Amino acid sequence: MVKISASDVKNLREATGAGMMDCKNALVEAEGNFDKAIEVLRKKGQKVAAKRADRESSEGLAITKINDANTVGVAIVLACETDFVAKNDSFKELAEKFVDIAINFDDRESFLQADFGGITVAEKLIEQTGVIGEKIDITAFEKIEAPYLGSYTHGGKIGAIVGLSKEVDNAETLTKDLAMQIASMGASTLSYKDFDADFVANETAARIAVIEKDNIELGRLGKTLKNVPQFISRAQLSPEVLAKAEDDAKAELKAEGKPEQIWDRILPGKIERFISDNTTLDQEQALLDQNFIKDEKKSVADYVATYGDVSVTSFVRVTLG
Repeated sequence: MVKISASDVKNLREATGAGMMDCKNALVEAEGNFDKAIEVLRKKGQKVAAKRADRESSEGLAITKINDANTVGVAIVLACETDFVAKNDSFKELAEKFVDIAINFDDRESFLQADFGGITVAEKLIEQTGVIGEKIDITAFEKIEAPYLGSYTHGGKIGAIVGLSKEVDNAETLTKDLAMQIASMGASTLSYKDFDADFVANETAARIAVIEKDNIELGRLGKTLKNVPQFISRAQLSPEVLAKAEDDAKAELKAEGKPEQIWDRILPGKIERFISDNTTLDQEQALLDQNFIKDEKKSVADYVATYGDVSVTSFVRVTLG
């Protein structure tokens, strides 16, 4: 029987991240051959991965990386099954190594085939599944390029990167604030102008149907009914719609007996309220049209404008689950 030294076990452990006993057993099975021992551990990983293929990997770590020029960035999620594993230092180190490689590739598929110390990233995931005993996978991969990028990661669970049309004074603060907004509010597009007309129409009908259904139950219980919006996006608020909203507001003020000479002071607030009530889709999904989380009196677009002649070009967001 080949004698397995402590240094052999240590070297194998450093190379693979496997536990001490797993490394010792692999070396025994491989009769002391280092490369064969690595193969033994990889085969173990394949077996474990096959058994856990249908497991849900909803925990893990969202991580971002931007190059030194602040022009290329990537956000990935290294997922696992339990929060216990996600908080382990070796798991965090593995995520850092993966994101360092990921920034050099344009999509998840090419990244998975990239080299990781003589094996592919995909093979490393399988190997680590055997080492950790949980399903390990890259469940999100987003690449972004812009003249200037900034990022924010929230507790390792959400990662966001945002791009600007150019670098400006305090661009780091601007992009961090915007990335925090993206992480917190979960926008899916830049502006309401990006929405497809059919999508807006279908979403409007669906939302109205839900509210009307809720109102039936509220009415039965004698509770206050929810307001049924006419519209849900600024894309629907044509000049004609806004003109009618103003006429309706004037009629309301007249019915309330408000003197006409003070209408000009009241109307802007009523129109602003009408727009707010009828742009819920924009508030949920369009970054620039959302209320800015640090000052809800401003829209995100208003906040960006305080930095001068710069615009938001794109963003990405990754999250666990």
